[in-house]
Amino acid sequence: MAETGFKKWIITITVIMASLLELIDTTIVNVAIPHIQGNLGATLEDVAWVVTGYAVANVIILPMSGWLGGRFGRKNYFLTSIIVFTIASFLCGNANSLDELVVFRIIQGIAGGGLISTGQTILLETWPREQIGTATALFGLGAVVGPTVGPTIGGWITENYAWPWIFYVNIPVGALAIFLTYTFVRETPKEEKKPIDWWGIGLLAVAVGSLQTILEKGESEDWFAKTYIIVLTVTAGLGTILFIWRELSTDHPIVNFSIMRHRSFAVGMFTSFILGFGLYGSVFVFPVFCQNLLGFNAQQTGELLFPGGVCTIIMMPFIGKMLNKGVPAQFMATLGMFLFFVFTWMLSNSTLATGEKDVLVPLLIRGVGMALLFVPLTTLAMADLKGPEIGQGSGLNNMMRQLGGSFGIAALTTIIHIRQGYHRSTLIEHVNPYNPAFTERLNQYTHAFMAKGKSVIDATHMAYAAIEGAVVKQTMLLTYDDAYWISGLVMLFSIPLLYLQPFKKLKAVTDSH
Repeated sequence: MAETGFKKWIITITVIMASLLELIDTTIVNVAIPHIQGNLGATLEDVAWVVTGYAVANVIILPMSGWLGGRFGRKNYFLTSIIVFTIASFLCGNANSLDELVVFRIIQGIAGGGLISTGQTILLETWPREQIGTATALFGLGAVVGPTVGPTIGGWITENYAWPWIFYVNIPVGALAIFLTYTFVRETPKEEKKPIDWWGIGLLAVAVGSLQTILEKGESEDWFAKTYIIVLTVTAGLGTILFIWRELSTDHPIVNFSIMRHRSFAVGMFTSFILGFGLYGSVFVFPVFCQNLLGFNAQQTGELLFPGGVCTIIMMPFIGKMLNKGVPAQFMATLGMFLFFVFTWMLSNSTLATGEKDVLVPLLIRGVGMALLFVPLTTLAMADLKGPEIGQGSGLNNMMRQLGGSFGIAALTTIIHIRQGYHRSTLIEHVNPYNPAFTERLNQYTHAFMAKGKSVIDATHMAYAAIEGAVVKQTMLLTYDDAYWISGLVMLFSIPLLYLQPFKKLKAVTDSH
């Protein structure tokens, strides 16, 4: 039964607040990694587990969250997740060693996995069925804006305070969310006690945990050059097959794959994956591109991302209303995918002279595109689910978006690595004494340095160094242009998937069990 008036809105604010806690923490730590590394005396490879541990724990819990909410009661599970997340945030800030920090981040990730999908389910049950588009739009504020503003907030806190404060800021927000959840969220009846599928839980943890670890660590470990990556790949493959077989053959599955009979949800799993690829992949590439190549600092980069986030916030309610009025979700998502492609195409034409004003318009276009993508895609995926299926579907849908993001980052990192080598070898072919353009540029640099009082030998060495610097910058520019192109084309070629989902009016998504 849906809520009305003040209670409906206070539950909505509570859910968005809790979801933002989880989603901001997915990216907020990234900019603080060098500070944590120096403070705890760890190597970059080791400190990366602060991010990896959270992501792995998070993605293991997401598909189980529907089952956990059913078994313990949705309110109880949601409330417990917020409490554990808030305590773990305090412990992360107080960690005295890297091992402690990684353990507390894993606990934070386990609790965080229960926040986003359970929160989404609570929201879908709080709003009337005819206003599902608006409910999804409001939830989307956290899901899209969280990963975008995470690095901005993390950078500002790290620059002005100390890295533990990126965790401490969660405590007052978490405390408020605990109070509001306990006071206003309605309890749902628990499902009857059934045998626990321990084999399913174990196989899920092994399969998804191995896959996420491969995606997080693969590029830095040169993929299959390391034995443990090969072992994890085999483990992920076998674990996935055994997990699916187990869930289809047991009477009490931890993940109910029967919801795949809904075509809109089955296709929606793929479109959520693509959404994650675009959302997290672009958030990953853009800051690196700005700071490594264009010379922006972390705060400038964060400030550039902010207007696009505001654009998304402004657009969300309008898109929700359009869905409620019957505008086909497929049409809006098509426009969103096209706008995302326009964003990547514009940035793929960047030059070394590109400035803040040049990237602002593409980022605003991305902001509109992301709003047009998240709400319709989520609505399409969840449209046919009822009762207990909502919790299961929400967990799987959110897991696929997270995995899509991990695949996107891993793929784009690898593409950058490969294309960097290709572009450098292509450019370096032109650096030879038989190329008139090269000899002219070398002579210009040499004479310029000699005019500053350098000897012929020193001036020549400095001229070669200047040309090497130009080659490096040009190589990086061409490489990032490729990365933008590829992420845009992935989105563009995914448009036909949308039309495999049936066109229909919103139906009883919010029936509770």
